[in-house]
Amino acid sequence: MPQMTGGQALVAQLLREGIEVVFGLPGVQLDWAFDALYDARDRIRIYHTRHEQATSYMADGYARTTGKVGMCLVVPGPGLLNAMAGLSTAYACNSKVLCVSGQIPSEHIGKGRGMLHEIPHQLEAVRSVTKWAARAMRPEEVPGLVREAFRQLHTGRPRPVEIEIPPDVLMNTAEVTLLDPEPAEQPEGDPDLLDQAARALGQAERPIIFAGGGVLAAEAWEELQALAELLEAPVVMSMDGKGALSDRHYLAQNMIAARELTPQSDVILVVGTRFLQPATSDWGPNGQVVIQMDIDPEEIGRNYPPAIGIVADAKRGLAALVDRVPKHNRKRASRKEELTALKERIEDLLWEVQPQAAYAMALREVLPDDGILVSESTQVGYWTWNAFPVYRPRTLLTSGYQGTLGYGFATALGAQVANPDKAVISINGDGGFMYNVQELATAVQHRINLVTVVFNDNAYGNVRRIQKERFNGRLIASDLYNPDFVKLAEAFGVEGIRAEGPEQLKQALERSLGVGHPVLIEVPVGEMPSIWSIVMAGRRQQAV
Repeated sequence: MPQMTGGQALVAQLLREGIEVVFGLPGVQLDWAFDALYDARDRIRIYHTRHEQATSYMADGYARTTGKVGMCLVVPGPGLLNAMAGLSTAYACNSKVLCVSGQIPSEHIGKGRGMLHEIPHQLEAVRSVTKWAARAMRPEEVPGLVREAFRQLHTGRPRPVEIEIPPDVLMNTAEVTLLDPEPAEQPEGDPDLLDQAARALGQAERPIIFAGGGVLAAEAWEELQALAELLEAPVVMSMDGKGALSDRHYLAQNMIAARELTPQSDVILVVGTRFLQPATSDWGPNGQVVIQMDIDPEEIGRNYPPAIGIVADAKRGLAALVDRVPKHNRKRASRKEELTALKERIEDLLWEVQPQAAYAMALREVLPDDGILVSESTQVGYWTWNAFPVYRPRTLLTSGYQGTLGYGFATALGAQVANPDKAVISINGDGGFMYNVQELATAVQHRINLVTVVFNDNAYGNVRRIQKERFNGRLIASDLYNPDFVKLAEAFGVEGIRAEGPEQLKQALERSLGVGHPVLIEVPVGEMPSIWSIVMAGRRQQAV
């Protein structure tokens, strides 16, 4: 067994697990980890940021666009707390993020002496936004802890995990055994329940499928399409499931279409989604047979009690249904004409939400099919969550149910790092963009050639509109004072462009994609109408 410091053991085991990129920010408790990373700098690329929040967001963008593990490395206390916004987003979006954090010296943990960066119950705090978290107290424990972290990431529901290592453990030397990665085993589902589901789906006259982010996490898009085509079943994709079936396919539908399609259906298959909006809407299930498939047993029946609940990986479970359905499948007429007409009606309805629709479609016209759009909690962003046509899996990122304002720019940086040869566009409002504006320096320093769009209305626009419409114009804390974003970009060494209106935005994007350096496009805008009255119609629990 080789003699290693805890830091060397950490890096050596990370290499065995396939880590190639680390998003981190150094500090005194991590000195020995970063020193070990120096020796591995030809195999692990370090992207150091200007704020810990960006490390976890970048790791999330990296993970969700590739299916690989995205890793962040932060100091304890305030460093980890800063990173927890990104971890909470990754948790909401089922993202494979590994966070490694420092700790105070092991002999002082839990004693409340006021050590640098000490917070009480750090491990317990981070467990609120992770699937699993643990601490190494000796160098010999580090490889096993890292392997367990990866086992957690690759089995069951993918969600962030965290390891914390005190500085003395990173510094101390011991005989360390490195471990081989464990193969991941995912469940196919109970055969009897799969047979029941196949029979119900095959005999259904008008089945419908609801698909979510679990389909993308499991890389189950081919199996989903095969099953949908067998059944002539429309596929309603959640916000995090968009791209599981290309929007060019007539079976691909959105949640607005579900209001009309669900009452007409007789069997509903729910795959890899929380099913929250249908379960809390007036148009939701009403006597139909509901089949729910999810890798997380706690998700089965959480929002609606299914007739058949199957704990399974979406890829293996859907493949099993594709094999079983034909023996029960009835003959159905093509629904292409009907469903194409429905899509067109909804597109016309959503096009009325202006100028958001025109701006978003300017993005779509320029972005290649495999290009990646990272949305934000902003007016154009809300439109994209619901209406942006997505043609490939993992090419639209949102903040999921967490709705984390300010996540988008840093997440897009991580997506661009992971996909250097693809076009990546980050859209932001002026409010959210300023959360991580300092990472313009990271883009320049690390040559991350992201195209960033900032829609500037000099306000927290959603808040301001609500205050006008619901509170009789009693405006408070919603106006913003902004810099000149073009000049600000140039001060960081980023090319800055100002675009007035959708056509100029389209021209600026055509000029910016592929230029080989980061670009920021500022788009001055005024107040915009709400899309939520369209999106949330029929919802028993109103939200904005």
